[in-house]
Amino acid sequence: MAVERLRIGVIGLGWFGEIHAETIIGVANLELAALCTRRPDRLAEMGAKFGVKKLSRDYHDILRDPDIDAVSICTMWDQHRQPAIDALKAGKHVFLEKPIASTVADGRAITEASKGAKGILYIGHVVRFNPRYRMAKQAIDAGRIGKIVALSSRRNIPAAWTPTILDKIGPIVGDAIHDTDIMLWFTGDRIVSAYAQTVDVRGLKHPDIGQTMYRFAGGASATLETIWCMPEKTPFDIDERMSIIGTEGIIHVQDTFPGLAIVDGDKLHSPDTTYWPMFDGVRGGALRDEFIYFASCALHGKPVTIGTPEDATAALEATLAAEESARTGIVVRIG
Repeated sequence: MAVERLRIGVIGLGWFGEIHAETIIGVANLELAALCTRRPDRLAEMGAKFGVKKLSRDYHDILRDPDIDAVSICTMWDQHRQPAIDALKAGKHVFLEKPIASTVADGRAITEASKGAKGILYIGHVVRFNPRYRMAKQAIDAGRIGKIVALSSRRNIPAAWTPTILDKIGPIVGDAIHDTDIMLWFTGDRIVSAYAQTVDVRGLKHPDIGQTMYRFAGGASATLETIWCMPEKTPFDIDERMSIIGTEGIIHVQDTFPGLAIVDGDKLHSPDTTYWPMFDGVRGGALRDEFIYFASCALHGKPVTIGTPEDATAALEATLAAEESARTGIVVRIG
């Protein structure tokens, strides 16, 4: 009889590893069975929070455990290659957070390791599970806007979120990669050149602002705005928009002020109701749908067609080219 429930371990317990765990506990055919981080205090804290007994500071312990079917890897992007490859070699199903890696070479190595592996490999590009983008994709595939000729996106977040993040990753690879992936998905095309400029506002390791332009092989152009220093009074968690211009129609996607505004004290706040909203201690939204998809593919032997490593590597390559352009001031050709 086929396994009806995946026992999954989370490797990496930063803020998003915790969000993964809070999501997994709400998915009926997933069991949060193990946790791993190198920090003993954090490991004990998360073990107590989720009631998980299998706790380890070495991810190899989880990979050696025959009772663990799958892993969610939430380590930093430059620490993805080895855990992902080791997990695939160990026969585990792998949910790997985006970006797939910190270099194109590592992304390709992870992709190669997934070929012929017993377990599936899914890359966590959560925006593909936002229902607004999914409906846009359906309309595009139905031919309702004709040939895509131009795209533009905005993905901006408040400054308070980002000081620690900007010590580790910049806004283009950190966030514009979402819109890059969506644009590649919508067009079914490849990006052939990138040009970008960045702005350093607060003197952190990485710049606060990224402005990117792409050219697609089929002739379409794209502009992407990513600002990680929105003022403190900004009422929303994310200002997210995209326009897709076709020869026969236009699609606008907007996820700013997505239908909920809370005023308390002297502040208006519009919380996330799309990606991983919290209800009674459990995360829902697009991230939950993403884990449901992952579990369904793993349990029923279905091929991964969303969040493939090939697509994830293409998005990584384009955003790394954009960062190179911002450093050098020249257009960077891709492929």
